[in-house]
Amino acid sequence: MKFKLHCLSLAFLVAGMCHSINAQSIYKINDSKDIVMKLSGTSTLHDWVMKANTFTGKAQFNFQPQKGNLLASVGALNFSLVAENLKSDDEELDKNAYKALKTDEFKDISYMLVTSKVIRNKENKYLIQTLGNLTIAGVSRSIKMDVNCTVNEDSTISCIGSEKLKMSNYNVKPPTFMFGAMKTGDAITLDFILIYKKENTDIIN
Repeated sequence: MKFKLHCLSLAFLVAGMCHSINAQSIYKINDSKDIVMKLSGTSTLHDWVMKANTFTGKAQFNFQPQKGNLLASVGALNFSLVAENLKSDDEELDKNAYKALKTDEFKDISYMLVTSKVIRNKENKYLIQTLGNLTIAGVSRSIKMDVNCTVNEDSTISCIGSEKLKMSNYNVKPPTFMFGAMKTGDAITLDFILIYKKENTDIIN
């Protein structure tokens, strides 16, 4: 009798594990005009903004289909942006920004999730409290960031976030322009809108 109960418990455990695996889905950033990565800051003359609409990334979203397809956890999330894809309306600003970011040596700005906590706000909307590593100009720093995610009707997942940073924390010297007449501030803001589309059910390595 004990042996039968043990086998039955093991069967339920294996079934639960299989169910959990089936609920894990890999998503990649959808290539669309709606995605955007933005760096913005201030200067002695005017505020500035650099934007990019081309970048890559993947995420692992884990759902609970037995509970109405609720988002349960985020197992992985990353993105990578070629720094020189960031453009402003001022070519001189771009040129000096690339120099400050050392893009000849460090081409990408990247992020990799370390841990996360999912908080359901209402229906298909969630707050994801994240801890991850952001790498700029070859320097990685741990940052905490709140990301607002929406599970859309077409099964894509929109993620919106904003984080205040300091260039000096990444060994980036705030660039100057017009022979030093225009100086940028150390504080910058990273804003993004990411849209992830389901790719397959494999786990990110």
